[in-house]
Order: sequence, then C-alpha cells, then structure tokens
Amino acid sequence: MPMQEGIYGLVAEFDTPGDMVRATEAAHHHGYRRMDCYTPYPVEEAAEALHFTKNRVSLICLLGGILGGSTAFLMQTWIAVWSYPLNIAGRPLYSWPAFIIPAYEWTILWAGLSAAFGMLAMNGLPQPYHPLFNAPNFRDGATVDKFFLCLEATDPRFSLVESRAFLESFNPVSVVEVDH
Repeated sequence: MPMQEGIYGLVAEFDTPGDMVRATEAAHHHGYRRMDCYTPYPVEEAAEALHFTKNRVSLICLLGGILGGSTAFLMQTWIAVWSYPLNIAGRPLYSWPAFIIPAYEWTILWAGLSAAFGMLAMNGLPQPYHPLFNAPNFRDGATVDKFFLCLEATDPRFSLVESRAFLESFNPVSVVEVDH
C-alpha cells in the first residue's frame, strides 16, 4: 500500500515494557518490518522482538585498520625509496622493520576513526530533528516512564486504518498519528 503523504507513522503508548514487547512481537509476526521501540531504559526483549540483525561496524573498523596500516607502510616506503632516498652508513633504502611502529599506530588511528564515523553514519546521526517529537505524549513520557512502539508509514504493510486497529487491539494507553 502506498505511503500516506505527510505521515511518519503511528505510535502506541504502553505503561509496561511487557505490553510493548508483546505488541512488537505480534507486529513482526503480522509482517511489519519498519518499526521501532522507544523506552526510558534498555529493554533487551524489545531488541529481540524487533529482530535486530548484526551491524557492520566491526567490518568498517577492520577495513579502516587495514587501509590505515597499508597507507602508512606504503607512504614510508615511497618516501624512503623513491621520493627522498638517503644513504646513511650504507644501510638499505628499503628498511621495512623501521616502518612497522608508525604503520601500527596508523592502523589503530584509522580503525578507531572509521569505527566512530561508521557508527555515526549507520545510526543516521547527527539527527537534530525526529518526527516523533511531534507526538504530544512522546516528548514527556519516552524518557520518564512510558514505552512506545512506532509503526512507520514507509512499511509496505502499513495502512493507516488497519495499522491503527492492529495497535488498538493491544489496549495501549493511546495511539497517535505522527506527522512529518
């Protein structure tokens, strides 16, 4: 079903994490995939109900480390052998043992930076605005004592009438339409 114009989704407010988790599991079972839970503290059951998959930050970190170490090693080789060769006491120009320590340091630096920036990019950050802050009950309850399940309008299964009826079948405190 096509996405409704100007609607981000529907958000249901629950009093307990158990109610929210049950609704999330049922939503996944019904075929909803574009949804998220918002809680004032971590709820592991919600992450399991959302069926989180592993992210690729570790792969980005590995690739950043390999790229950093290779760049440092090749840069030192280029400088010492081709760009500015110095014959010091008859030693060879290509002295790879001397290149290991700086290459190791660049490996750590690039791995750390790629992990940090990769995590930010994969989380969609920075995000100074989120449509859920338009919901009247979300701003005060999400950080204090309420639990929210949001079904996004970008989900192929989303229909404003059917999704609202589905969420209301779990007897939430409220179901609110969220505008962009």
